Amino acid sequence: GGVPPATDLVLGATAGCLACFLTNPLEVVKTRLQLQGELQPPGTYPRPYRGVLRAAVAVCRADGLRGLQKGLAAGLLYQGLMNGVRFYCYSHAEDAGWTEYPGGTVAAGAVAGAVGAIVGSPAYLVKTHLQAQTLSAMAVGHQHNHESISGAFKSIYQQHGVVGLWRGVTGAVPRVAVGSAVQLATFASAKDWVCERQWFRKGSWAAVLAGGMVSGVAVAVTMTPFDVISTRLYNQPVDADGTGKLYRGFLDCILQISSKEGLLGLYKGIGAVYLRLGPHTVLSLFFWDKLRNM
Repeated sequence: GGVPPATDLVLGATAGCLACFLTNPLEVVKTRLQLQGELQPPGTYPRPYRGVLRAAVAVCRADGLRGLQKGLAAGLLYQGLMNGVRFYCYSHAEDAGWTEYPGGTVAAGAVAGAVGAIVGSPAYLVKTHLQAQTLSAMAVGHQHNHESISGAFKSIYQQHGVVGLWRGVTGAVPRVAVGSAVQLATFASAKDWVCERQWFRKGSWAAVLAGGMVSGVAVAVTMTPFDVISTRLYNQPVDADGTGKLYRGFLDCILQISSKEGLLGLYKGIGAVYLRLGPHTVLSLFFWDKLRNM
């Protein structure tokens, strides 16, 4: 508390962008792993990406070292919009005292995350398209073949209008709402817990990092299925009217993945999810916490 919501909007956006710049390579790897073997039974498809480290090497071989930063501009735009709005809304909830009620932190985090997801959805759509693009021999999922971030926005708008820019938002809202609720709730609780045990001094960077690491584990476990669904909905090919060719919506995506890829299909890329979310959670919350103190 103690920071005006308008200031939190700027601080949250800044923290998210700083974290994004450092963790975007893992976001690229995660996207490729989640699209690999789409709607195919396990063991029946080639796997150019195997595990986080080998997948990162495969990305470098196909797209060069710069391939690990594919979609960075769109990622920064998404993080700035989503986290700025998310922390702004959460700060309002803190000032109003809603987080003091039982379950208030979780509810405030979920609502703040949902609003942020809606605002940032077009940027996430373009980011997913750009990060999935690669050489045909290494391609997984549908290839949209955009030339640039501006070209991607222009192409989507020309083909499907403004509504097309928000395609896939039905997967993004539960993804970020769940992730935000768990992240903000566990971060605050874990940080207070380690301080109460006197393991770390209150307000120290170590307490912030410990809270972030615990939060990262919880977010990865709860968020991965929503993350897979969101990636699939954003990246799927669409008809001229904007209707998805693979999935009709959120529930249909869950059912199709579960029936064709098994329940573990919903946890594809969980290693990359944590290795990305862990540092991203630590960094974004660490930057946010320290910027607020400043």
